[in-house]
Amino acid sequence: YAMNELANLGETVVALCDVRLPPRKFPPGFQFNPHQVNFPITGYRMLGLMSMIDPPKANVPDAINKVRHAGVKVIMVTGDHPNTAVAIGKSVGIMDIETDPISVTMAGLPSGEMPSAVVNGEDLEQMTPDILDDILLHSHELIFARMKPEQKLQIVESCQRLGAVVTVTGDGINDAAAIRRADVGIAMGGGAAYTTKCADIILLDDNFSSIVSGIEEGRLMYDNLKKCLLYALSSNVPEIAAFLLSMVAQIPLPLGILAILCIDLGTDLLPAISLAFEEAEENLMKRQPRNPETDHLLNEKLLFLSYGQLGLIQAASGFFTYFVIMAENGFWPDRLLGIRNEWDSRAINDLTDSYYQEWTYEDRKLLEYTCQAGFLFSVVIVQWACVVQARSRRLSVLQRPLNNWVLNFSLIFETFLAFLIIYVPGSSQGLQLAPLSPLWWLPGFAFSLVLIIYEELRKAISRKHPGAWVDRETQY
Repeated sequence: YAMNELANLGETVVALCDVRLPPRKFPPGFQFNPHQVNFPITGYRMLGLMSMIDPPKANVPDAINKVRHAGVKVIMVTGDHPNTAVAIGKSVGIMDIETDPISVTMAGLPSGEMPSAVVNGEDLEQMTPDILDDILLHSHELIFARMKPEQKLQIVESCQRLGAVVTVTGDGINDAAAIRRADVGIAMGGGAAYTTKCADIILLDDNFSSIVSGIEEGRLMYDNLKKCLLYALSSNVPEIAAFLLSMVAQIPLPLGILAILCIDLGTDLLPAISLAFEEAEENLMKRQPRNPETDHLLNEKLLFLSYGQLGLIQAASGFFTYFVIMAENGFWPDRLLGIRNEWDSRAINDLTDSYYQEWTYEDRKLLEYTCQAGFLFSVVIVQWACVVQARSRRLSVLQRPLNNWVLNFSLIFETFLAFLIIYVPGSSQGLQLAPLSPLWWLPGFAFSLVLIIYEELRKAISRKHPGAWVDRETQY
């Protein structure tokens, strides 16, 4: 009775006993062997009970509640007495304080869903792996008590068999095998040295809530990486389209190799990195865990939105600016078709435009470099709108304050760099870019507005009609 009362308070109970051993059989210096028992284990005199408790930290219940809402199932596996384990579980929120758990044994295996259950190590030894799988699958709140190290490992393997991503935390040497086998093994910094060697992560503050913070931070990093990919991949479309159209239609090259390098390694780099500093746009800990088999970092929805929508708007902006500059200088689109070989020939210095004006090789190349600068500047301007829209999957740009100062700086840096590489003296020889008239900036601003309106409309439909075609196919 006393032991149960102390255990129900969440205390670990130790029984103290003694026995008198015959000195002839057990002389001083006798080597007692606990593995191959060479001493009596019965006939002891009960001296009393001693109880002790290692109280959980005050913030553990809140952390448990938070991960529950995040779709994480928390299972308690301990070597303590079942009564002690249940009392501790109720005190930290692993088990409902108003619910009496069902004791699962081979003699009485319940059928159907179990709100709360506790399994003893002795009963687990008699269970088959299928029965253990069934208990894990149908128990909402679950505690395993009196568990041996090999049984802890068995539980981990059973969870993995059911398709779960398993994280194991512990500090003792008995937890080492389970920590090593888990998908993510977490050891306490003050635990056994061997256990810390087996772990993937070591908690230096020995605080369970640090794991919760890690889950939240990991989800934020995953979301921000998707945003970085959405932004970075979109500029590939105008770059590839420029070469494809030049080869297929045999027009002068709309965007040169050096201009592409200026976009990929210059103007695009810092804005893409800045998206990693974005704050969460929703409560990440109320989202269910993703399926690692189907929900990949780079999926078809992200590619469709980046390449098939945002990238096409950028390509349209670049080509529109290219053809506008060419037309203002006398080359209408129909005149450009099929003249690439003549355009690039140094021997031809009398190539005529749509108004029958003759162009020398040097004049044609200067016009080509001007068009490439216009193409580049239009892509950069539309990328402004793209990076601002990439900050959120569903929310309007008006609902997301510009509080990411790394992003704000990157927009200024991107603009300054674009002006620098276009207008710096000698850019036509070094980067094959020529200065632009301010009038040729305007097409890029117009297409930026098109991209903003398109994205705002898409996000508004997703917010108003969740689960609709637009939401299903573009929510990456």
